[in-house]
Amino acid sequence: MLDHIGIAVSDLAKSRTFYDAALGAIGMSMNMEVGPELTQSKGTALGYGRGEDKIFWIADNERPGEGTHIALKVETRAQVDAFHAAALNAGGRDNGAPGLRPHYGPNYYAAFVFDPDGANIEAVCYAEG
Repeated sequence: MLDHIGIAVSDLAKSRTFYDAALGAIGMSMNMEVGPELTQSKGTALGYGRGEDKIFWIADNERPGEGTHIALKVETRAQVDAFHAAALNAGGRDNGAPGLRPHYGPNYYAAFVFDPDGANIEAVCYAEG
């Protein structure tokens, strides 16, 4: 079972703007900030989630990794669409418009965007129509 994921970002302010919009479109918000005095990397870390959950973290002062892919499960196809639109409006780059991906499963509806550092971020919904 997944508890949380963290990724390194090169520009915390730019990435915060991106993730505030993209994750906000699927009901998540930044709900915790940990300053450099408390992190192992001596950078700032921002935690995102719903309610008290902090499942997705971004942090500076570390080297962003190539090939990072994170898929976030949502409840509706409309949330996939909203995620994609918000991410693009916040400076993300398209890596796959919202739509069915039957090669992954009969109801696999997803959208993919690259964040400001090139990480491939996906929103996926398994609900029918």
